[in-house]
Amino acid sequence: MTDLGLPENILACLFDLDGVISRTAAVHAAAWKQAFDAFLRERDGADFRPFTDADYAQYVDGRPRADGVRTFLASRGVGLPPGTPDDPPGAATVHGLARRKNELFLERIRGGGVEAYDGTLRYIAAARADGLRTAVVSASANCRDILRALGAEHLFDTRVDGAVAAERGLPGKPRPDTFLAAARDLGVPPGRAAVFEDALAGMDAGRAGRFGYVVGVDRAGRSDALYAHGADRVVTDLAELIGGSRGPGGR
Repeated sequence: MTDLGLPENILACLFDLDGVISRTAAVHAAAWKQAFDAFLRERDGADFRPFTDADYAQYVDGRPRADGVRTFLASRGVGLPPGTPDDPPGAATVHGLARRKNELFLERIRGGGVEAYDGTLRYIAAARADGLRTAVVSASANCRDILRALGAEHLFDTRVDGAVAAERGLPGKPRPDTFLAAARDLGVPPGRAAVFEDALAGMDAGRAGRFGYVVGVDRAGRSDALYAHGADRVVTDLAELIGGSRGPGGR
């Protein structure tokens, strides 16, 4: 293992955004809860079953917005017409509900700003200093704005986010296509790239893409689930990897 805690053959690092680079996963979860609870309350009345943290982790986290709407509502036996990306926020369609969530997310970001995980930024800087290529891979269409707000856009050689995926027609996580596209952009085969993710859907994508190493970032006390979904190693902060020790989290 290298001083970055990676196999010697790794040439590139592919980082998820929310929950790995930026402290926005909780903001996303709160915006989803507000949007889904309002929808379910209107549909089912006062006895509606609220959206939970477990719902977020299983059905929404890491997926493109429209996919998150479909997957969660399907878990409740609810179907909505797809609509179009131009549907107004809150329309009774998949895209309308997805746009309402994004509206709520942006309101929260503008109200409270956004912060980075310092350990991740230190790790990315160390990776680049060692000559590794770096990419950010995110389902978020707001990825570039968040990176700019963090002053971190310069830390990545390529970006494959929700906007880029839509332009290229790439399916989102748990499919590996966005990670594979980032590896291609960097000129690195998947087997020589490492994936860094906190979402179970991202773990699935790393495994499905046959990447050389998959690091799970455990921000929510679910290391066993991250391992079950394909992590080679789980850490609570990427700074733990610097120095190359496997530590208690390695398998």
